[in-house]
Amino acid sequence: MSLSARNRLNGTVRSVETDGLMAEVAVELDGGQVVTAVITAGSVERLGIEEGATVNAVVKATEVMVESED
Repeated sequence: MSLSARNRLNGTVRSVETDGLMAEVAVELDGGQVVTAVITAGSVERLGIEEGATVNAVVKATEVMVESED
């Protein structure tokens, strides 16, 4: 599969919580950090996402802000 997004984070699905039409998917990255995504329950089913599966968390953002306490 080809995709233009370059922000791909490889990890393992740690949990999937489905509530109606939406699902929250927690992905533990190779470095131990956890990224959480909210996607449709239909996408979870269509992609076969389940705990323990290896996935890529693909980040697409129009803006990234950085804050400093200084």
